[in-house]
Amino acid sequence: MKSIFRTAACTLFFLATVGAAFAQHVKTDFDHQANFSQYKTYSWQTIKDPNPLWDARIKNAVDAQLAAKGWTQVDSGGDVALVAIETTKTEKTLQTFYNGFGGGWGWRGFGGMGMGQATTTEQDYKEGTLLIDMYDAKTKQLIWRGSAEDTLSNKAAKNEKNLDKGVAKMFKKFPPEPAKG
Repeated sequence: MKSIFRTAACTLFFLATVGAAFAQHVKTDFDHQANFSQYKTYSWQTIKDPNPLWDARIKNAVDAQLAAKGWTQVDSGGDVALVAIETTKTEKTLQTFYNGFGGGWGWRGFGGMGMGQATTTEQDYKEGTLLIDMYDAKTKQLIWRGSAEDTLSNKAAKNEKNLDKGVAKMFKKFPPEPAKG
């Protein structure tokens, strides 16, 4: 019974660790001197993605967030120029499974020092990163950057859902509060 409990506990620990390792990471940064209240319109400059099917998906996700913030997209000449870059890379992870934990009491209190076995396997997974850069159209200076990084699924619908979730997190506190000073 103890070995079943240990195996279950180790499995839960492993799943929690893997879940944390593959959680979506979203970061934002901005020019603290920029006055975001002056920006109301934006234009797309470029979307760089190795898969052209994702260009419209990225654009739609960002457009929805900026529209919710009261910004308006214009074909050209916006207050802000947007650039989106999406990259993917293959990562490796090692997973080690243990069985037959050693130690403990044997029959009638003697022996029981069994040998455990460990099996390690290597697994490849794809990780995607999306960068959204905003430039002041007049000065050409970077004023805001958001990035979202996540493990990619083999299912396009799941990746699209994660894209929408990551972009929503990116723009949750947008526009940034003006510097207090």
